[in-house]
Amino acid sequence: MNSTRQDLPGLVTFEHEFEIPLNHQEPGGAKITVFAREVVTPDTLGEDLPWLLFLQGGPGFPSGRPMGNSGWIERATSEFRVLLLDQRGTGRSTPVTHESLACFATPQEQADYLTHFRSDSIVADAEWIRRELTGGEAKWTLLGQSYGGFCSIQYLSQAPEGLEAALITGGIPGIDTPIEGIYAHTFAKMAEKNRAYYARYPRDVQRVKDIAAYISEHEVKLPGGDRLTVERLQSLGGAHGMSDGYETLHYLLDEAFVEGPEGRQLGYAFLRGVENRTAFDTNPIYAILHEPIYSQGPATNWCAARMHGDYPEFDLGATPLFFTAEMIYPWMFEQSAVLSNLAKAAEILSQKADWPGLYDLDVLAKNTVPVAAAVYYDDAYVPVALSMESAARIPNLRTWVTNEYEHNGLRADGGRLIGRLLDMTRGKL
Repeated sequence: MNSTRQDLPGLVTFEHEFEIPLNHQEPGGAKITVFAREVVTPDTLGEDLPWLLFLQGGPGFPSGRPMGNSGWIERATSEFRVLLLDQRGTGRSTPVTHESLACFATPQEQADYLTHFRSDSIVADAEWIRRELTGGEAKWTLLGQSYGGFCSIQYLSQAPEGLEAALITGGIPGIDTPIEGIYAHTFAKMAEKNRAYYARYPRDVQRVKDIAAYISEHEVKLPGGDRLTVERLQSLGGAHGMSDGYETLHYLLDEAFVEGPEGRQLGYAFLRGVENRTAFDTNPIYAILHEPIYSQGPATNWCAARMHGDYPEFDLGATPLFFTAEMIYPWMFEQSAVLSNLAKAAEILSQKADWPGLYDLDVLAKNTVPVAAAVYYDDAYVPVALSMESAARIPNLRTWVTNEYEHNGLRADGGRLIGRLLDMTRGKL
């Protein structure tokens, strides 16, 4: 383990790098680096604090970078030594990028490598790091946001002996729900979100129709060079799951058109905004593994694409045009100059029919670790019904079902969420 200290306003951080097996079943094989940033306050620097491990949402995104002692980190560091983990393949961990994957000779080799980047490997990394940091003596508390909650439930079934408690925000998965069942819920929820969006901004019905018509009639290039299609426009719905998401999308669409030398056209600022919100080329794990993170055996076979036609309200020619959210389609690889180089590997993984199980239902049924979870009633990404079904099957897991927050509750009001969840695990609520 290599470590360096870095001081920030109100915080002291220690940057750790760990050399860990790529495949934990082959500890003597290839190694990768996993990075984690330890965070404390100057006042608690010398204290023997318990650990809190933060598991980021995703898949395929690094842990947040602290700017100072604020937000949920301020509440957490008041009593914990916080560890911000860059899950394997992200951030300062050995990265998975289109450049690094180009080092493999074939798409099959790329796909084989990527099978080691799901939650089972992330949890094994965390246990490796816990043993190295604490000598295996100290347990830690988890804070799992979204996909980090999926990892937390996997942790409960794979290595509960390493856990003091677990806090989950918007991230209880359907532990044995087929992927088709998950998308049935998310398509229905996104239809509901779209109806609410257009009810708030009825003029956007025509505005979106005009934008889609312009895209269909012109060859529109995004700033990075990829072509803007109506499919890509439709994928802007990721914002619908956040507390400020409707406004974020509305203001983007509101300024879509400008006057150019040949008349009315889509403006550069709008095109940059669309590109920033719909590009996965900097985080290919998200695009390639988004469906496989749900699979426990069967092939996903591009589930979202297969089911899209079952929901006519999402037809590209419908008025109003309904936006999709956390749904990945083969066209995303075809229409991206960067991701097109990974299309064959993505196809191989979509057809993989022997994914190992992620959740040991017998172990979960005997859980003794205190768990508290904020379940967002209106969650666009993690279906509340499936979360509650799973929660009912895990002893010592208490839920706080709320419509006060959307999926970004931890970012919006993290101090309150952590405080309440901690109180729930300690029997105070």
